[in-house]
Amino acid sequence: MNRVPLAERMRPTKLSEVLGQSKIIGDGKILTEIVKKGEPVNLIFWGPPGTGKTTLARIMAKEFKADFIEISAVTSGKKDIEEVVSRARVNWNLGTRTVLFVDEIHRFNKAQQDAFLPHVESGLITLIGATTENPSFEVISPLLSRSRVVVISPLDKAAITEVIKRAIKAEKATKRVSKKAIDLLAELSGGDARSALGDLELALSLADKVDENVVIEAAGRKMPGYDKKGDNHYDTISAFIKSMRGSDVDAALYWLARMVQAGEDPKFIARRMVIFASEDIGLAGNGALSLATACFQAVERVGMPESGLILAHATTALCLSKKSRATTDAWFNALDLARKTPNEPVPICLRNAPTKLMKDLGFGKGQKWESGFHLNESYLPDVIKNEHIYSSSKKAPL
Repeated sequence: MNRVPLAERMRPTKLSEVLGQSKIIGDGKILTEIVKKGEPVNLIFWGPPGTGKTTLARIMAKEFKADFIEISAVTSGKKDIEEVVSRARVNWNLGTRTVLFVDEIHRFNKAQQDAFLPHVESGLITLIGATTENPSFEVISPLLSRSRVVVISPLDKAAITEVIKRAIKAEKATKRVSKKAIDLLAELSGGDARSALGDLELALSLADKVDENVVIEAAGRKMPGYDKKGDNHYDTISAFIKSMRGSDVDAALYWLARMVQAGEDPKFIARRMVIFASEDIGLAGNGALSLATACFQAVERVGMPESGLILAHATTALCLSKKSRATTDAWFNALDLARKTPNEPVPICLRNAPTKLMKDLGFGKGQKWESGFHLNESYLPDVIKNEHIYSSSKKAPL
């Protein structure tokens, strides 16, 4: 029995074997060109799990004939970093390059990342980091500025299917796995090749003939790849808001369902809908804010799973509502103007006049307590009295 997991045995050993990364591999593409030039480059691989980040790092090190050192930011500490540096110095004296691969580099804190910096700058170490999180937020700026960020694409169903077929052929199990089972394995993988191969390996151990039922048994219930504190969280809520902004009910409900199924806090979704009602609907539908607020209150009081229906109701209504950003644009105009003129005095005619002296000085002059009364002077400070914050041309019908 082979104790090495199938996913490990099936790792590509050269760039031409890597599937689903045509944006970065091929003639004129970044990784292929780096290999052709033969000069190592500090890289940050950013992409979802199971898309080949570790595999690509190993291939790059092999192409550069470098000593490949692999550590995980989850389990490594200061001592491990010191050992890497010592080994790299020995390699340097021997004329050998050192490629350090740091898996989940976003898990290292600032001080740990700083420890690499002088050795990356000197060329002692060529760093390849892998992260599932946005490196703009998780990797320190000095390290980021000395590296090329390479986006690793999620694997589509066709690529995952090919990975599975290669593995089946390698295991001499072509007659044991049905076409529908292969399709289901690819479907359940969520674009994660490692997950697909793990499910295939278990399925092959469970039965001589692998059909859809065996795959379901092997895969179990797949949880969506959704980190409530990571990029998926923000990307999905962004897709939801933009779908409502574009009045696409189908898309908005789909993204809503994705979030609900992943266990997103329904109050977080409802809060964003309250903001959306003012930001994107505004004067075009004055009832939208009340509806969104009522949705938030109902979600708070009812709880899941029933709140899913309430969220769907409000989502559909907000999608179908007319949209106006007149008040949103006016608000940002007002903020900008207030930042530029923070010390302009309140016009005398708008000030209160509780004493005789203040009245004699003209405070409150011309004011009348009458319905619909308008001053003949500007209500703005004198230096900005001709500024227009709200555009009446954007005024929506009430």
